[in-house]
Amino acid sequence: MKKKNEVVVGLGEVLWDCLPSGKQLGGAPANFAYHVSQLGHQACMVSAVGNDDLGDQTLKSFDKKELPYTVSKVNYPTGTVQVTLSGAGIPEYEIKQNVAWDNIPFTPELEELAHRTIAVSYGSLAQRSEVSRSTITQFLEAMPHREDVLKIFDINLRQTFYTKEIIEDSLQRCNILKINDEELYTIGQLLDLPRLDMEDSCMTLIKMYHLKMVILTCGTKGSYVFTQELISFKETPIVTVADTVGAGDSFSAAFCSALLSGASIPDAHQLAVNISAFICTQKGAMPILPRSMRPRLEKETCI
Repeated sequence: MKKKNEVVVGLGEVLWDCLPSGKQLGGAPANFAYHVSQLGHQACMVSAVGNDDLGDQTLKSFDKKELPYTVSKVNYPTGTVQVTLSGAGIPEYEIKQNVAWDNIPFTPELEELAHRTIAVSYGSLAQRSEVSRSTITQFLEAMPHREDVLKIFDINLRQTFYTKEIIEDSLQRCNILKINDEELYTIGQLLDLPRLDMEDSCMTLIKMYHLKMVILTCGTKGSYVFTQELISFKETPIVTVADTVGAGDSFSAAFCSALLSGASIPDAHQLAVNISAFICTQKGAMPILPRSMRPRLEKETCI
């Protein structure tokens, strides 16, 4: 049974996306936590920032957004990413190394938070360093060992910041994998999987790593949720795209929020599609959801 003090956590990188239009607060786990909090759940961001102006701005931004956080200040610069956009609004990233979120410490406060975490989203990027990888591993191990607890590995491959070891270990620790079609192809090669179509590849991963489900996004071609019992497919809505930064993170957040609220997988999937489509119409990864959407969201997810 869900308890009142249980929390949904975004675990990993927090950084500033330096876009052509200016800098925006981001990082997949931070985007995830913020959108979960907008959808009515108690959320928390876990990361590290530097003892610098950007670090102070990060915490002030979380305070302004009313997003709780457990963020350590460390002697490394706050993370930044240079983002360039294609004509279709598709982002490309140049991610700075040896920054604060590479050095997230595992503290007693973090262990206590893990004990009451009902769902977490983490990726491969923050595991590029031994310090943060160890913290993520310890956090996952300290979470409750219950069937209803969600451990979402939002794989989020970036540049060369991943290895076969990191991917396999993360797959063994999660129960939900979120991946896009390009990443699925890369993982198939990395793990020496047979050459299969997307459905067979996802079902193979479910069986190999005993997953509850695989969430597969395919851009404008739609998205899928695969379980051993069902396959849900939803078309991608046609919208005017401002940029796609953070759209996948909002998808994960909406899907997770709906599941925790008791929605069926198809209903949770539809909510995720709707929210991520809206995010694509906005600049940056953390826009405020309009009031016109909130009553419908609350009705759809029973929040």
